Amino acid sequence: MIETETILLGPEETSVTPWEDKSGQVLDKRIEFDTGPAPKQVAFRPGHDELWVTLLAGRGFEVYDPASGRQIAAVDLPKAGSVEVIFNRTGTRAYISQMETASVYEIDADTKDVLRQISTGGVWTKVMVLSPDEQTLWASNWVSNDVSEIDLATGEVRRKLSTVRTPRGLFVTPDGAKLYVAGFASGELQVFDLATGEGTVLHRTGGAMRHLVGSPDGSVVYASEMALDTIAVIDTDADQVTNLAVVDRLPNTIDVSPDGRLLFASNRGRNNPETYYRPGPEWGTVVVVDTATGAYLDAIVGGNQTTGLD
Repeated sequence: MIETETILLGPEETSVTPWEDKSGQVLDKRIEFDTGPAPKQVAFRPGHDELWVTLLAGRGFEVYDPASGRQIAAVDLPKAGSVEVIFNRTGTRAYISQMETASVYEIDADTKDVLRQISTGGVWTKVMVLSPDEQTLWASNWVSNDVSEIDLATGEVRRKLSTVRTPRGLFVTPDGAKLYVAGFASGELQVFDLATGEGTVLHRTGGAMRHLVGSPDGSVVYASEMALDTIAVIDTDADQVTNLAVVDRLPNTIDVSPDGRLLFASNRGRNNPETYYRPGPEWGTVVVVDTATGAYLDAIVGGNQTTGLD
């Protein structure tokens, strides 16, 4: 809504124009609070009022009350910080990846204690995904160009799936039959038949595919194309890829609303011309698009290099 008001500023009357959000928009900023260094990912713990934050440049991870920003816990991990965090469905277990040691830490989500450190056998471990029965964990290894398949009962690596270069985002279908992998180096989307371990490249943009998330029923998978500022869609029945939407500069993490109607994308904004891990020349955004049409519905300004999203 746009209104023109007359406001008395000193001895003269001046006309000013305040801007407000249009009615029916989706996003509204509620709170902002400080964390440890280089927060990388954020995730709500299922069934609990907790927001878990991984610290890429810190010594572990932190937990906050999302309503107030009050810190609930700060947990150190051995040797380095953390990259990604995921939970089981009930929120009793968390799994946190650490690049430098190629490890996944299993955490008791109630006590915040580390239960075990699982070696992936890869190099530079990043994204993880749980099987539908939560007995298997897959972890992508950025430098060794593979995905580790880990038996959670034993903590052992069953096999490593050789992937396209710099695998990052992962998605497993609800029936546990297929695993999708996002390749960052050349913008590839790859699918694995988990029964045979055979992988097939479905799509290549020459850009940088980063993150994957599925619709609530698993019928489609969305992919953020960081180099091209787009969101792609994979039909998991036909394994066909189409473009859904153009978003803002350098899209990172994406997620879908529980009803499947809205897709959210965090966008870094332009990188620092000297090095991407220093503050850039503009702030990033969080954008929301319509999953049916790709229409750009709303956005809010995030911080510098907006990345994590849940």
